[in-house]
Amino acid sequence: MGTLASISLDLTKVDKSRLIKGKYLNLTLSVNDELDKYDNNVAAWESQSKEERESKVTRNFLGNGRVLWTDGKISLGGKLGKQTTDSTPVPDKTENLPF
Repeated sequence: MGTLASISLDLTKVDKSRLIKGKYLNLTLSVNDELDKYDNNVAAWESQSKEERESKVTRNFLGNGRVLWTDGKISLGGKLGKQTTDSTPVPDKTENLPF
């Protein structure tokens, strides 16, 4: 486990038209390096489409929280695959091949 965070969502702010199949909501979370004045460093808002982001549509902010624990490594997902931000070199697996 890389990071454990706790957030509090204001469900009265959820745009019900964004619910998928009436019960799922895609969220985007931001984890910042620095704490705000309330000791929070995690923010949550309804996910936006590429077009909404490019048009600079205002995010529907739903809540915030804080990181409770981290192992200090950040994993990247999606198309980039599982990678870490640490600078440990990846060994060349071809150097011990018999050919």
